[in-house]
Amino acid sequence: MEKILVINPGSTSTKISVFDGENCLFTDSIQHTPSELEKYGSVMEQFAFRKALVETCMEQHGIRPETLTGIVSRGGLIGPVKCGAYEINDDMIWQLENRPVNEHASNVGAKIALTIAREQRIPAYVYDCITVDELDEINRLTGLKEIRRAGLGHNLNTRAAAVRYASENGLQYQDVTVIVAHLGGGITVNLHHNGRIVDLASDEDGPFSPERSGALPVHQLIHLCFQPGMSDREMMKKVKREGGLMSHLGTTDCMEVERRIADGDQNAKLVYDSMCLNIAKNIARCAPYAFGKIDAILLTGGIAYSQYVTEYVSARVRFIAPVIVYPGENEMLSLAKGCLRVLRGEESAHTFHRI
Repeated sequence: MEKILVINPGSTSTKISVFDGENCLFTDSIQHTPSELEKYGSVMEQFAFRKALVETCMEQHGIRPETLTGIVSRGGLIGPVKCGAYEINDDMIWQLENRPVNEHASNVGAKIALTIAREQRIPAYVYDCITVDELDEINRLTGLKEIRRAGLGHNLNTRAAAVRYASENGLQYQDVTVIVAHLGGGITVNLHHNGRIVDLASDEDGPFSPERSGALPVHQLIHLCFQPGMSDREMMKKVKREGGLMSHLGTTDCMEVERRIADGDQNAKLVYDSMCLNIAKNIARCAPYAFGKIDAILLTGGIAYSQYVTEYVSARVRFIAPVIVYPGENEMLSLAKGCLRVLRGEESAHTFHRI
């Protein structure tokens, strides 16, 4: 028996699953109201509140904690780390409580996982953290020495897609070279080569998406920053929540945009096609590092369910490599599979040291 508890905290919910091997026994999303959360000053202060809800949810689904063999949480913002599993330890909890890269709901997941795991004397891990950063040094440099590129992206889902592609072709992850585009509210594109994510187009310097602006002409951006009323906070909100489709069309719903296009809205078609073309351009941007020797291009994430988007992008990048579509985010299954690989001895977990 390999019974795995998976914990994935979000800003307004805590999603949990229990897997028996790769078979999902249940998935539940516990919603948190603003009034429940507003009493807490930080995400880490929500620990006891969220842990109690996780335990109650397991009880409601008939899962006894003593039957678990491992726990895995979505990894928080612990600083630059390698891909794969990290066993949760006291250094990681200290980092998340005292010096996280930023405030993020996932930060509390590790503490919940570790506490339950220690009560049951089983291992607990985080897997493919948000802050996985394995970029080659040549890919970090920009035209200003004060600004360096970082590897922040949709690492969990993109690496799961790359591992799936390798497995389906009888290969190991470290033996494939694939470009993976995660298509969601934010869009990132990365290159997996020799077992690492060595390059990427992030959601701040890559294509625009339903809610993010992506790369912008820097001179115009600088001028906009100094317009009346434009603070650091307002600019971040503008590029992270009010950019992309929201800026042009007033919606982040791709299905709504496609309905408008079907009804003959030419402006909606222009904006949507531009987003798709930007995705294709940034996929192509990742190919030169590997001398264009790409095994496959993988399209994943929620928007990959859209035939309109996948056909548009595929038509423009299949000259580089075959295109395979793996729609959906599958975060819970990806976390469970990562934990299982460690428990089965197929991967080794890293040890985290406070930064």
